[in-house]
Amino acid sequence: MYQNHYGLRELPFTLTPNTSFYCDLEGHRSALEVLLTALQTGEGFIKVVGEVGTGKTLLCRKLLNELPENYVTAYIPNPYLSPEELRAQIAQELQIDLHGEHSQQRVTQAIQQRLLDINQQGKTVVIVLDEAQALPSDSLEALRLISNLETESRKLLHIVLFGQPELDERLAAREHRQLRQRISFSYHLQAMSVQELARYISHRLHIGGYKGPPMMSAKVVAMLHQASRGIPRLANVLCHKVLLLSYGEGVYSITPKHVRMAVDDTEDAYLPNANWGWWLLGLSAVVAAILAFGYYQGWLAEYLA
Repeated sequence: MYQNHYGLRELPFTLTPNTSFYCDLEGHRSALEVLLTALQTGEGFIKVVGEVGTGKTLLCRKLLNELPENYVTAYIPNPYLSPEELRAQIAQELQIDLHGEHSQQRVTQAIQQRLLDINQQGKTVVIVLDEAQALPSDSLEALRLISNLETESRKLLHIVLFGQPELDERLAAREHRQLRQRISFSYHLQAMSVQELARYISHRLHIGGYKGPPMMSAKVVAMLHQASRGIPRLANVLCHKVLLLSYGEGVYSITPKHVRMAVDDTEDAYLPNANWGWWLLGLSAVVAAILAFGYYQGWLAEYLA
């Protein structure tokens, strides 16, 4: 691969949601602040919605890593589960030994007792569901019923839903109006701006170990932004491919030709055939400054370390 060519310790644009590559983008930072504040002060459900590839799973894992020790978490990455399977998964995450118990009433009672035990230890349970739009309707209702478990003074658990926009469509149905009314905090993740993409690329290259001069011009970044629409996952795919293309040619700078070739080879990425026009010129100075500042920060951090 191209690590040696660019002096990288590891590949910077993989699709694995690795929290060591987390970039403190404004949208992700705001979402994380909302989540942490909601867990400290709110009750009921918390919802984060974003388009495919906007970094929900990475944010989900970042949240799990950031939670203080007084939280006990149950992480469910694949919630396409029946109500029975959902209860069993929650019980397993909370380390409840069901002893082959199949009675759903007994399973619910075991979960409630475990929640009470954790509450008596001064801790709070957080159930985190990724890809929540995949929850069947009866499992959504089962989740709402689990959220009813409480003492006289407080809820025994918080539930955080990460999902695609289809989750909002699901919750808009009349049958889910009770659950919808229990959502105390919500946040909608947005795509990156071109300036954020410039910083994102610089950040991931620096974390990957790159110490050389900027390899992407402002025009290249602007093309990557238009082709990816600011979606982190698509940006990662395109950046990985342009680095491969540059490596294959034995060069170090990424050119517009590399971007066009990467876009032609990538599903859901698109560049217009028309001339880019003058708007790129207006972005060039801003993006170039962001890139230069990002590389400078990375070099300075390495120098002072």
